[in-house]
Amino acid sequence: MSDPSASPRYRGLLLSALVLVAIGWPGLFLLVTTTLPTVGPRWLFFFLLTLGSTGTALPFVWLLHRRFAADDPAPAGVLLRQGLWVGLYLALCAWLQLNRSLTLPMALLLGVGLAAVEWVLRQIERAAWRPRR
Repeated sequence: MSDPSASPRYRGLLLSALVLVAIGWPGLFLLVTTTLPTVGPRWLFFFLLTLGSTGTALPFVWLLHRRFAADDPAPAGVLLRQGLWVGLYLALCAWLQLNRSLTLPMALLLGVGLAAVEWVLRQIERAAWRPRR
């Protein structure tokens, strides 16, 4: 077993997830119930959807990394980026659904594409040499 004191602290990450959820979902509810879908509120919808879904995805991403982690745990910035990918994916799917151009193959292809970009970024991060402290 690995030493729990050697793992990075994720308290700030989970606190930021709470802030994102507290701003995103209530703001989205107020936006949908009180405004008309003109240009400004529509962009605000996508922004708040990204905030809320990113904040919701962060604890799940943290849990997956904690459960299936390799020898060295991922830094909090990587977890935040992966949560942001989830938020971006949901906002992109909602945007494509506006004119009914979202299909199941397109949604799967978008998900695979974003996962491939994240995989390439993780490979680049692992390949970077860092001296031990």
